[in-house]
Amino acid sequence: MNKSVIIILVFVLTLVTGCAQKTDYVVTIKTNQGEMVAILYDETPKHKANFIKLAKEYYFDSLLFHRVIAGFMIQGGDPNSKKIKAGDQLGNGGPGYTVDAEFNPQFFHEKGALSAARLGDQQNPTKASSGSQFYIVQGTIVPQANMDDLKIDQLQLNMGFRQIMQNPANKPLIDSLNQVYLAGDMEVYKRKIFDLVPRIEKETGMKITKFVSADKIKAYTTVGGAPHLDGEYTVFGKVIKGLEVIDKIAAVQKDGGDRPIEDIRMFVTVEEMSKKKITKLYGYQYPEVKK
Repeated sequence: MNKSVIIILVFVLTLVTGCAQKTDYVVTIKTNQGEMVAILYDETPKHKANFIKLAKEYYFDSLLFHRVIAGFMIQGGDPNSKKIKAGDQLGNGGPGYTVDAEFNPQFFHEKGALSAARLGDQQNPTKASSGSQFYIVQGTIVPQANMDDLKIDQLQLNMGFRQIMQNPANKPLIDSLNQVYLAGDMEVYKRKIFDLVPRIEKETGMKITKFVSADKIKAYTTVGGAPHLDGEYTVFGKVIKGLEVIDKIAAVQKDGGDRPIEDIRMFVTVEEMSKKKITKLYGYQYPEVKK
């Protein structure tokens, strides 16, 4: 990141932090499918400052939502999309820098979540965010019966499961699981693995279960989202008006690369206003500040 960009980001970050108690920035994203209004989280200050800076520079204006997947998300912010031919590849452009990951467990991939795109783990082990590309979650509603899956740390489960599979004393268990696997019912097989979590934790000493807040359960089972993205991509804001616009964009006709056949351009503005006014206009309730 060059020196001028760092100076600008520090200035904007100071501005955002200084007015966080009584005012906030409202983001408006206008498209030919309608208008979305979002807020950005103070708890992800680097992403918030960067997005505000780019919006004030009109960086996003005329860029495309170039990747749209129904039931998942809509993605844009690639500067190469401003002047692009139909069928040309997009998704690699940016301002020339990345933003450090700012994972916060209180923010998750519910419908309307504003999140940062990024390169994959192999190229990007720190999960740093793209400097400009972002996506807005549409997702799907998660059945209540599947919410227990969110309480499992899948990576830890896989490691623990491998350990008990390698223990000769567990051969009867292994044989039983193999029979279920060979029967081809993967849902039954998965449930049997999940039922083993207490045993795996006891035998390996590993912590596999994790806390899932009531707010997250409610959101995923009512408005929906994409829970498999949690902890992998930084969520730095939320659409507070215009969720139906996400649905409209997600439903447009796409080509084989998930790019809309008819270009969907964005025009992004930010406006500072009191938090009381934001709540009055959009119904968004800010969390109480703990003293």
